Amino acid sequence: MLSSFRSTVRGLASARALRPTIVETLKTPSFSIPAVRSFTNVSSNRLQQTKFNLNQKPKDDKKPTEEQEDDHDSGNKKKNKKKGTHKDISPADYFKSKEFIRSMYLTVGFTVFFYLLSPSDQPSSSADTLTFQEFKTKYLEKGLVQKLYVFNKNLVEAELTPNTAPQSSFAAKPLVSFTIGSVDVFEDQLDEVQTRLNIPGNERIPVQYVDKASVFQILAPFLPTVLLLGGLFYLTKKMQGAGGAGGPGGMFNVGKSKAKLFNQESDIKVKFKDVAGCNEAKEEIQEFVEFLKNPQKFEKLGAKIPRGAILSGPPGTGKTLLAKATAGEAGVPFLSVSGSEFVEMFVGVGASRVRDLFKTARQLAPAIIFVDEIDAIGKERGKSNMSGGNDEREATLNQLLVEMDGFESSDHIVVLAGTNRPDVLDPALMRPGRFDRHVNIDNPDIQGRSEIYKVHMKKLKLEINKDGEVVEKIQQFSGKLAALTPGFSGADIANVCNEAALIAARNDCEFVTLKHFEQAIERVIAGLEKKSKVLSPEEKRVVAYHEAGHAICGWYLQYADPLLKVSIVPRGQGALGYAQYLPPDQYLLSVLQFKHRMTMALGGRVSEELHFKSVTSGAHDDFKKVTAIAESMVKMYGMSSKIGYRSFDDGDQGGFKVQKPYSEKTSKLIDQEVKALIQECYDACKKLLQEKNKEVGIIAELLLKKEVLTREDMIENLGKRQWKENQDFEKYLGEGAEGAEASPKN
Repeated sequence: MLSSFRSTVRGLASARALRPTIVETLKTPSFSIPAVRSFTNVSSNRLQQTKFNLNQKPKDDKKPTEEQEDDHDSGNKKKNKKKGTHKDISPADYFKSKEFIRSMYLTVGFTVFFYLLSPSDQPSSSADTLTFQEFKTKYLEKGLVQKLYVFNKNLVEAELTPNTAPQSSFAAKPLVSFTIGSVDVFEDQLDEVQTRLNIPGNERIPVQYVDKASVFQILAPFLPTVLLLGGLFYLTKKMQGAGGAGGPGGMFNVGKSKAKLFNQESDIKVKFKDVAGCNEAKEEIQEFVEFLKNPQKFEKLGAKIPRGAILSGPPGTGKTLLAKATAGEAGVPFLSVSGSEFVEMFVGVGASRVRDLFKTARQLAPAIIFVDEIDAIGKERGKSNMSGGNDEREATLNQLLVEMDGFESSDHIVVLAGTNRPDVLDPALMRPGRFDRHVNIDNPDIQGRSEIYKVHMKKLKLEINKDGEVVEKIQQFSGKLAALTPGFSGADIANVCNEAALIAARNDCEFVTLKHFEQAIERVIAGLEKKSKVLSPEEKRVVAYHEAGHAICGWYLQYADPLLKVSIVPRGQGALGYAQYLPPDQYLLSVLQFKHRMTMALGGRVSEELHFKSVTSGAHDDFKKVTAIAESMVKMYGMSSKIGYRSFDDGDQGGFKVQKPYSEKTSKLIDQEVKALIQECYDACKKLLQEKNKEVGIIAELLLKKEVLTREDMIENLGKRQWKENQDFEKYLGEGAEGAEASPKN
């Protein structure tokens, strides 16, 4: 307090001393006001007013100065006009402006902040700072100390006797201060001095301990809680202002759509020419692209652009690839999103993302939206919700239904969706007006597989590329590979081509040959060849007769699939041998065809029964196939006279079934019919192998010797089959096929 008063008095004295100097400076003729105006207009105006009030210049001298000022003012105004500065304002207006108020708030805020941060254990401004030794020699040993104050265990202020203070001091009580390292040491030293001075106990210097904390130290423990509550309050207000999770993003933008935007400048290099094996589906999607590129062509005839199309089919048939080609060819914005990205742990996020997705599409119209794996949110409502509560997935689906049926067709927005399970989708989603077209993409036939092989072989270095007539060579090569891979999807074919290239590189070959493709097909079908798994001679003999039983049944049954290769080399997970067949691309199967397939599957177990004293567990996979075929014949296809023409399909329809759709009596009858069918096929298989017992022995011994037998080995030892093979098999793999006898080069 007294120190502040002293500073104020000194400041007034200094100002009084400097006043003549300021007046003399203003009287000096060399003091040029226009020169000062170059800094700022406001300061020059103030100086000019000061000059005129002092009346230090004659009237004649003002004209050139005013002209200079006017010229300078006009120049400054032009500069300020170019820079966009504000006009001159008076001091009264400035103190009322927002800039001044904001500056005051900042000044006060920083002052309070630094005050709170200031330490509380500083000595008083009126106390002289000493060391402990100085305090002891100057005051303590002389008996000039009246009372001691220990602040926060590290600062000591000593209140001296009144006659100790100097006459110029304004302090009410004379004080000195010093710091200590330890309270215990300080007390020991204090007692030692007072004992040496023979001061009695009742007259010793009183010591008062004070815990002095700043405001910041008091409020610091509560600061994290205040910040947390303030942050939550801010986020809550922000969410309420944005309309909750369904607003524009909500908290942390969880309600924003995660769709990826692709346009003409994107890195999507896939075109429709890169898609093969699904020509009909490709034509449908190309028509959608044409709708968006040239809508007037259809609208002038009164046609409306379809709202959407759903692509369905088995995995790996090219649904997503077709969508990528659409993104590469459309020429319009393409939004791609996965169905699983709509559903999160927060309630309302899925519906919010659907709204944001369609809002973005409307802003970019014409545009295409592609939802991959739409069954993640599009399952039929009411079947999978066992709890009866609110289902976030259903809310997302409801919002999707509203958005698809809500926007006008003039928006030129097309929605494409892909799924592997169209049977579980909600009927409201599948109706016309939402998904107008249902495009089914099945596994390709032999022609489609050949086209897919051509697409993938363009990237491979083939041996046929060094010869002439490359187009014809590739046609024959791709056709043969297509015949070797019945039932393969586009993804399987891509995997085969990649495996063939890897095998060729592993063997340091210059080209990829047919042999590498055959090895790759075996790798995909049967698994990796396990050279480290060594079978005992007895196990190897059992496997050979087991596979020989399959091969003989397939060779002498009319509707069995043509045998291509049989092997007793262990492959895959637990497979000690395998036989490769080439089933035709057939869409209808008769009762006799089913029975022949079951008979061939039972050939391995029957062969073991006929040639060994006991059977093994090697036929467990065969029994699964036989049981599945027999149950399908009885329960689904109406091929049992006792069950009749009824279908009891146990397939998953997207819900939970607590009971079977038939009685216990019918269930028992189904079991009897399935068992009767399997027994009938077993008897036929046993009769056939007993008749061909010699042939079984020949093939088994040949397998033990060579480990792998091909179709040519079977013809050489058993003769040709008495039934004609299917057309595709004869074209690419029969004796008339080009290069059938040629062995590929490594």
